Amino acid sequence: MTDNSESNEIHHEVVLDVNSHASQNCEESGIKDSVPLLKKLVAEVVGTYMMIFAGCAAVIVNLNNDHVVTLPGIAFAWGFTVMVLIYSVGHISGAHFNPAVTIAFASTRRFPFKQVPTYMIAQVLGSTLASGSLRLIFNGEDDHFIGTLPAGSNLQAFVIEFICTFFLMFVITAVATDNRAIGELAGLAIGSTIIIDILFAGPMTGASMNPARSLGPAFLYDNYTGLWIYLIAPILGALVGTWTYNFIRHTNKPTCDELPKIELTKIVPFLRRSRS
Repeated sequence: MTDNSESNEIHHEVVLDVNSHASQNCEESGIKDSVPLLKKLVAEVVGTYMMIFAGCAAVIVNLNNDHVVTLPGIAFAWGFTVMVLIYSVGHISGAHFNPAVTIAFASTRRFPFKQVPTYMIAQVLGSTLASGSLRLIFNGEDDHFIGTLPAGSNLQAFVIEFICTFFLMFVITAVATDNRAIGELAGLAIGSTIIIDILFAGPMTGASMNPARSLGPAFLYDNYTGLWIYLIAPILGALVGTWTYNFIRHTNKPTCDELPKIELTKIVPFLRRSRS
């Protein structure tokens, strides 16, 4: 009787597939993923185009209409545009739109080095196309240089751009790579950081924080004044920002290993039958 009762019990086998799913999550959230490179590049071109077009259009409209947009308006235009683009294509390309961000991620092995050149080309292409579109739309008396120029000394501009990009990349690294952060609010946090940076740095440097943002207009308007500042300072600021956050991060493990990735893959009910 005892053997029969035990043999007729219904058991539920819980199968835990830890290793395979951890590696799968690494591939989905890290360097290895299933999105083709071409789709990523198109997303970077389109995203950078929309960001530069919307942000610089706000600058032109402000100059052509007695500063009706105002500095806070320009800041919000840039910040909100980046925010919605992060939610739109962040899951496809990572929504870098910025060579400094791409280089910083690659330096911490969160982005493959071999894709850095193509990402940078896509970002500069998007910026150049947006600048060209704006110059076609706003011509004649409405044609204004939409690039970035230092209002003070080169040293002052360099330091400000470094600090702005440090702040931006520090926040990006925190909200986009740390599993303990609220990832759903990454777009809002990054967009808000851009707004803050532009509010205090916009009048002094244009608050570029992005080599592609400065390169596109420079190509179209053939104005390279102080361009080296906007190429070097953002890259250095982004590198220091991401490495600073990685230093204070609780663990040095990759993002996918910071929290246990244990999932129930299947629950199989079966009846153990006794052998007569």
